[in-house]
Amino acid sequence: QVQLVESGGGLVQAGGSLRLSCAVSGRHFSATVMGWYRQAPGKQRELVATVTIGGATNYAGSVKGRFTISKDNADDTVYLQMNSLKPEDTAVYYCNALRTITPQYNSWGQGTQVTVSS
Repeated sequence: QVQLVESGGGLVQAGGSLRLSCAVSGRHFSATVMGWYRQAPGKQRELVATVTIGGATNYAGSVKGRFTISKDNADDTVYLQMNSLKPEDTAVYYCNALRTITPQYNSWGQGTQVTVSS
């Protein structure tokens, strides 16, 4: 199974910025789609942003214009640049790597806490 290692979470004031990173460890076949999801206390996990191997991106409406997802195809590292953070962005952020062709996989990172204070 593909292992994902996340970093970059932390505490920031509203209006501030954070950059999350997610690296795929070990030898692997490239993911078809990589993305970031988040889960706030008492809420379901929700999509934040995804990027395909071809570079197409997709964002949740709540983060569009503030967050930017990017990917280094050389080593399947994905980044999430988060600007103009709001208290409602507070959540555990999870990285996901999905490969839809053989050998298929759907892997999740351990999660990294992002806390935005008002």
